[in-house]
Amino acid sequence: MKQVNYTTTNTYESLNELTNTTKNVWIVLHGIGYLSRYFIRYFESLSSQENYIIAPQAPSKYYQNNNYKRVGASWLTKENTPIEVENVLNYLDAVLQNENINSTHNLIVLGFSQGVSIASRWVAKRKIRCSKLILYAGALPKELTVEDFTHLHENKTDVISLVGDKDEYISATKLKEETAKMQSVFMGKVNQIIFDGKHEIKVEILNTLIG
Repeated sequence: MKQVNYTTTNTYESLNELTNTTKNVWIVLHGIGYLSRYFIRYFESLSSQENYIIAPQAPSKYYQNNNYKRVGASWLTKENTPIEVENVLNYLDAVLQNENINSTHNLIVLGFSQGVSIASRWVAKRKIRCSKLILYAGALPKELTVEDFTHLHENKTDVISLVGDKDEYISATKLKEETAKMQSVFMGKVNQIIFDGKHEIKVEILNTLIG
């Protein structure tokens, strides 16, 4: 297989303004099938004065049905995964650099569904020091180990797992397996919250996590 390097351009969305009243900067990574401009709407009820939301856009777009009208996106597939992971991480690095976030803000990284695999890889491989890492209804990549997240323990990062008790994509067996892996990788310091709901974003829960 041959390969080339080239420069590409991708979009992302933001919500609210980054001001001197901003307390929390969120980087929210959507699940498969979403576009960032729609996904970011889930966070509109968070305080606009205290929360600045950044929603990166998965690069691979596709039509979701034979009507060729509704467009979705995916972060990764099993095809050329190592290369695609590096491309996505480089993109997230560029987004963060473009926003020029400073250390006075609480950085919250949230991954939903497929976005969990991106959020966890980015935090692990780029040693992102966030105040909270929220793993929402998704699974950790198999290659990640406890050594990838030692910087979070030093930073006293809150690691939170959220999953609905009626999530149609996560069986009881899968939940048990994933819970065990997360507790192992994060040295038993995962705050797991199982809520009444399906495979969905519940902003009222996110509100309770930031006080």
